[in-house]
Amino acid sequence: MLERLNFIILLVSLAATWIFLWAASHSTWWLALVAAWLFSLVNMLPFSLLHEAVHGVGSPSKRRNRLLGLVSGMAFGTSMSMQAVAHLGHHKRNRTDAEMYDYYLPSESKALRNFWLYAGNLSGLYWFCIPASNLFYLVAPWAYCSRLFVDRIAPALGFGPYVKEMVELPVTTVWSEIALVVIYQAGLWWLLDLSWQGWLLCYWLFALHWSALQYVDHAWSARDIVNGAWNLKVSAPARWLALNYHYHLAHHQHPNEPWTKLPALVDPNAAQPTFWRIYFSLWKGVRPAPPMGAPADPSLLATAQKPG
Repeated sequence: MLERLNFIILLVSLAATWIFLWAASHSTWWLALVAAWLFSLVNMLPFSLLHEAVHGVGSPSKRRNRLLGLVSGMAFGTSMSMQAVAHLGHHKRNRTDAEMYDYYLPSESKALRNFWLYAGNLSGLYWFCIPASNLFYLVAPWAYCSRLFVDRIAPALGFGPYVKEMVELPVTTVWSEIALVVIYQAGLWWLLDLSWQGWLLCYWLFALHWSALQYVDHAWSARDIVNGAWNLKVSAPARWLALNYHYHLAHHQHPNEPWTKLPALVDPNAAQPTFWRIYFSLWKGVRPAPPMGAPADPSLLATAQKPG
């Protein structure tokens, strides 16, 4: 039943994103802006289904789970295999020194960390790095897998541990998955007669949405690999359009449970910070890192809302 629902959601969301992409390319500026805004919300559905597939809970069939992930990845803009390595690596490194964007270590430049926070998480560059790295792999997999890129360039960009694991994947598998993404996106450009302005507007607004959410659901939380996340307070429609992705603490505590079960796994007595409170707090910049094991920022808990 859940598998069928996931595929229905995928097909409906893809059709909706095609409409919004077309409208953004063939409408007046204000209608294009509305279409791009709607695209930024609805395109979270394919990403959330990709997330389900990465955890192996999109379908009980490994073959159909992979199909769900491959098609969702084409809409999101990445290889399913690379996304799986990146996301499962996130679950291993969450809130450790290797993965923090809200704090900086004594050995790190505060200015550089702020650049990555503002440009990456808050201005959308984080998402753009994903298709850009995929294209780099597609054009020159030998360069992507080179020691220079793995040991020098990727760590300087903040992706060192992830790239080190990605280059262990079979090159043919990753290359073919990226090729599918390119064929899908190029096919949309041809069939829908998209303009680069309309496409960029849609994906930039999506990038703003997606890139911010990736760290709003972690910022200032406990420095704990499992419990370093939030169950965010958002409107019901926003949560539905992300398949309960905002219940991120429940997901980290129960990573093998599907999206439909997350609401029941949220602690009814725990407070939930709002998305916007944490989002705006990030614009104040990074802070010195507390030690591993430090609790969540108490000021956020004090002003958080109870579920309901």
